[in-house]
Amino acid sequence: MNDAGPVRLSIADGVARVTLNRPEAGNAVDMRLAQALLDIATRCEEDDAIRCVLLSGEGRLFCAGGDLGAFRAAGDKVDVFLEELATTLHAAIERFALMAKPLLVLVNGPAAGAGLSLAIAGDVVLCARSAHFTAAYGALGLTPDGGMSWLLPRLVGLRKAQEIILTNRRVGADEAERIGLVTRTVDDDRLAEEGLAAAKALAASARAALGAARALLRDSFQTDLQSQLASETRTITRAGGSPECREGLAAYLAKRIPDFKGA
Repeated sequence: MNDAGPVRLSIADGVARVTLNRPEAGNAVDMRLAQALLDIATRCEEDDAIRCVLLSGEGRLFCAGGDLGAFRAAGDKVDVFLEELATTLHAAIERFALMAKPLLVLVNGPAAGAGLSLAIAGDVVLCARSAHFTAAYGALGLTPDGGMSWLLPRLVGLRKAQEIILTNRRVGADEAERIGLVTRTVDDDRLAEEGLAAAKALAASARAALGAARALLRDSFQTDLQSQLASETRTITRAGGSPECREGLAAYLAKRIPDFKGA
């Protein structure tokens, strides 16, 4: 376990629990947090003992977005600072997006700016009822980062994404579930328990198959139907020859729970 620093990491039962750990600053993203998140994302991508990643925030907020104190400290070099910060944060988000294992996000409180981008980056996103979401960029004279302009329209549609980003309107937890911004809204006192249960279930699943399914879903927005069908053929053929598939079929025929970790 790594308890110190702006991002905390613990690994148990195949689940990497990644916690944004600047509660006194609303888990706002500064260079130390962005770099720590990149280091941990790299570890999560490369460590075969990790089968699922669970991302959450410490304290009342999930993530307040960029650290405005760090912006102020950059003075008239804020553009240079933002380039370095965004580049580092984006490298972390890309690692999480491309790794061959699922990402589960627990939105434990309000998320704004880059915090909104991180909140919606998961394959499964569970949201506390007290949480809410704000794009926040326009009020600062800035534009989206963290992949928001790519992911948000794919989740809620272009028209709704335009409203959320351009009008800076706050989206509550119930609406977030209704429009597809999050997977499911959970009572605050149940979020940690339900999130860990979901993470353990994902960690017990067929990791290679889930990783391949993540890639298919990600690529589907950039290919035509014919190309996607060809990709599905290649992927399911490769999966069919895997130890995971052999274990899954054997377990089904024997009417037992499959042991994909052993496979």
